[in-house]
Amino acid sequence: MSDVIYSRPKSLNNISTHYCPGCGHGIAHRLIAEVVDELNIRESVIGVTPIGCAVIAYDYWNFDCSEAAHGRALAVATAIKRVRPQNIVFTYQGDGDLAAIGTNETIHAANRGENLTCIFINNAVYGMTGGQMAPTTLLGQKTATTITGRDQKLHGYPLKISEMLALLPGVKYIERVAMDSPQGILKAKKAIRLAFENQINNAGFSLVELLSPCPTYWGVSPKEALRWIKEEMTKVFPPGRIK
Repeated sequence: MSDVIYSRPKSLNNISTHYCPGCGHGIAHRLIAEVVDELNIRESVIGVTPIGCAVIAYDYWNFDCSEAAHGRALAVATAIKRVRPQNIVFTYQGDGDLAAIGTNETIHAANRGENLTCIFINNAVYGMTGGQMAPTTLLGQKTATTITGRDQKLHGYPLKISEMLALLPGVKYIERVAMDSPQGILKAKKAIRLAFENQINNAGFSLVELLSPCPTYWGVSPKEALRWIKEEMTKVFPPGRIK
């Protein structure tokens, strides 16, 4: 009998997904669960999930989670970490939440050097609310609110939140990874693990940006969504360690 080398992590509940076919959230959920198990922190980790497609991430994870109002995940996480510094606290946020309504909380938590881990899902569009333009929507990209494509004169440029935060002295670590291939997914796991290890070692604020597919609101197939990340998104949001 051969050994089992791949199985469901203990930190990942055995339930059916509610995400659209080809969505990247399920992959990111599993990577976090694998890292939590490998670091043996399941009994001390607390996830904070605000409004967005992953608002019910607590259904998938077999560890403690707290919801937060739209954009306020890092404020809630700061409070939890300061009251319970022995816990490992992370936020799981989309681009609309983290880089639009939550821009203020994001910048100031990072600037204070809060000892937190932030997982930032960048799919260049609002998902839960209907596919509107997000801060990270690419120039020319069509959305529910940019039906002819994002126009720089009307809407500005895509917001490079990771590069902005990297300038702050309180930030320890920032890395961007594209989840467009098996190799990219393996890199994503390594980055997520390092972001948690930094918190365990009291190193300060860490953020991992994951370029994630959203076939439904990009209007493409799951396979085409992976190609679009590689050929279009990475031109604007180049993967790599930023700090």
